[in-house]
Amino acid sequence: MYRRLSKAAILKWREERGGQSVGETRCGGATFRWGERTYVMGIVNVSPDSFSGDGLSSVEAAVEQARRFVADGADIIDVGGESTRPGSSPISVEEELRRVIPVVEKLVGELKVPLSVDTYKLEVARRALDAGAQMLNDIWGLKMEPKLARLAAERKVPIILMSNQRDKPQRHILPAVISDLKRSIDMALDAGVAWDDIIIDPGIGFGKTLEQNLELVWRLDRLKVLGRPILLGTSRKSMIGLVLDLPPEERLEGTAASVAIGIAKGVDIVRVHDVRQMVRVCRMSDAIVRAGQSRRG
Repeated sequence: MYRRLSKAAILKWREERGGQSVGETRCGGATFRWGERTYVMGIVNVSPDSFSGDGLSSVEAAVEQARRFVADGADIIDVGGESTRPGSSPISVEEELRRVIPVVEKLVGELKVPLSVDTYKLEVARRALDAGAQMLNDIWGLKMEPKLARLAAERKVPIILMSNQRDKPQRHILPAVISDLKRSIDMALDAGVAWDDIIIDPGIGFGKTLEQNLELVWRLDRLKVLGRPILLGTSRKSMIGLVLDLPPEERLEGTAASVAIGIAKGVDIVRVHDVRQMVRVCRMSDAIVRAGQSRRG
């Protein structure tokens, strides 16, 4: 059972943990200055059963897609080898390594943006970092593999911590997500991860109902109390399909709407399949939202 945490309690926790502001995060040769603009993470799936229908079966196809995403304006490329769709079966470490590592090795030598690896398996993460990846993306927020935090600390790389309720659905989703993310942040900090190297993700679609997903997008600004940059991943997800009654390949407009609202609510990174279009959505939304924030300041 998640304990409801008051804003005052969270702020006191944040101060005790030494984190006063969101600040900036360095990753490889890039510096992400949170609050200046919205950053775009392009998804490269090398899993044949991806929920979105964009799974790639060859290294060449994955590399070509990553190149296109960077040309279209992606700030980060996120490579994943295991499908996270509901009902999917986990794959072995060996199979995930076979899918992911050749892509990482190929991309590291030619991309000018940081490369993230979407995995919760320690050996996959270690091998990916050995190959040159510069960020970890853990959909279980260290619940499945706490040692990922020590690895991130040792390698001094940023880690994305997601709130995932697939193991334990919750009735009151916002306090559950805040409490879950606070726990993940504590685990990371205790393992030696720098405050500036932690990014949080509310986990849209992971063990949450349609109503809970919609509520989380609408109330994303409440996560700002945790003091870390927020990643939003709504791209082509079932939330959009259920609202619009459309298959994944026809959810572009729904994704754009959720991205724009997310930016208005304070997200810092959006993880997307349709990079070119979402870069435009981000630029337009930033022009409105961040200009408005400057006027208020």
